[in-house]
Amino acid sequence: MADPRGFITTPRQVAQRRPVEERVKDWNEVYPGGPGRALLPIITEQAGRCMDCGIPFCHSGCPLGNLIPEWNDLVWRDDWDEALDRLHATNNFPEFTGRLCPAPCETACVVGINRDAVTIKNVEVSIIDKAWDDRRVRPEAPEWLTGKTVAVVGSGPAGLAAAQQLTRAGHTVAVYERDDKPGGLLRYGIPEFKMEKVHVDRRINQMEREGTVFRTGVQVGDTLTGSQLRDRYDAVVLAIGSTVRRDLPAPGRELAGIHQAMEFLPQANRVALGEEVEDQIVATGKDVVIIGGGDTGADCLGTSVRQGARSITQLEIMPNPGTERPGHQPWPTYPMTYRVSSAHEEAGDRVYSVSTKEFVGDENGHVSALRLVEVEFVDGKLTEIEGTERDLPAQLVLFAMGFTGPQTEGLVDQLGCELDERGNVKRDKRYMSSVDGVFVAGDAGRGQSLIVWAIAEGRSAASGVDAYLSGSTNLPAPIPPNARPLAV
Repeated sequence: MADPRGFITTPRQVAQRRPVEERVKDWNEVYPGGPGRALLPIITEQAGRCMDCGIPFCHSGCPLGNLIPEWNDLVWRDDWDEALDRLHATNNFPEFTGRLCPAPCETACVVGINRDAVTIKNVEVSIIDKAWDDRRVRPEAPEWLTGKTVAVVGSGPAGLAAAQQLTRAGHTVAVYERDDKPGGLLRYGIPEFKMEKVHVDRRINQMEREGTVFRTGVQVGDTLTGSQLRDRYDAVVLAIGSTVRRDLPAPGRELAGIHQAMEFLPQANRVALGEEVEDQIVATGKDVVIIGGGDTGADCLGTSVRQGARSITQLEIMPNPGTERPGHQPWPTYPMTYRVSSAHEEAGDRVYSVSTKEFVGDENGHVSALRLVEVEFVDGKLTEIEGTERDLPAQLVLFAMGFTGPQTEGLVDQLGCELDERGNVKRDKRYMSSVDGVFVAGDAGRGQSLIVWAIAEGRSAASGVDAYLSGSTNLPAPIPPNARPLAV
């Protein structure tokens, strides 16, 4: 193990963010130099807090099965080359997860039973950021080609992971993306202050040098049909995500100024990167109301701050979860607790236990307020509290309420893939859909989930595809498609 008494003698420290008054003036990552560099001076001490448990529950908390005690020990011993190898053994893109994952590994850390958990996420991102700085991340092109071809539809984390694994296995892989650049939500759904796109660009560059081909600006299911795709390729991987947005059909929904988060955030990302967007949706000078208390809502909040909103309120229909781990979510499960993101430190109010009854408009047909009512649970059902209605000013309303499933019109219907009871694309233990040779990875099959699940499923689907094309596979064994370890 690392330092035998580290978890006793060394207090937990996490990367410190830049001062609020500084970071809200730009779109750079909120950590000075990025999170991987912000803690480098003391990261070996933090890695030394790992106990190298006989049963490392952090493995169960992470869908990727990251070899956490191994690379913690290696960092403590200053063996960064081997730490990188152990990190890449289970995770193709640790710089993504090290920035975006909510770290269920840390809530499953054994040290966390009665002390502060190991800073696993910070150690992870420090390993990979240092590796990029030292030019130790290199292309891993296959030694030979199998002659088999694979189309991956979607270039989010699941699609990228599947494509990289299959390319390295020797298959000829083309990734199709409907946007103008690859990356999916990593590129246009995640704000720059949360993850600068240089991290996506250099992974794409690495994959291209390994042999993966990216075809952007292609709407598969329209300009390229499902039957054409099946005719051209020996196998297809659907990594199209869960993109059907949840809506709120309350009276006044048709008013101008009411938008989905994924209309607002991609435009802001493009502008932050120097692109021009016509008729951009902006928060400048407006009272902004964000409906939805999750990460996407926080992204909208941080973006609105940088655009100069007059006020920002984030609404959540559920009660405030509190700061303590609930009794029904004991260690090592991932608890629903009150969390403060970087955006929440910057501005805005968070209002819990409220429901939107109506959108109020002005004489020009533009939203001017939300009519809210407080709610509470009565006999297991959310019930309005009489006499609590009030109007909240709003000239911009953003829906950040999540997604209900994959888009099935077009490609999925053309391929004839069966859906499960939740509206996701059905697959077997090899990640194959009901259509021979068509595989499914990520949110399209699982439903809206975490980035670690997307990468884990992309790797698992690649294993299934490789076995299908080659008769056997040396790629890591797939995780069960519907596995949900530790209630994550």
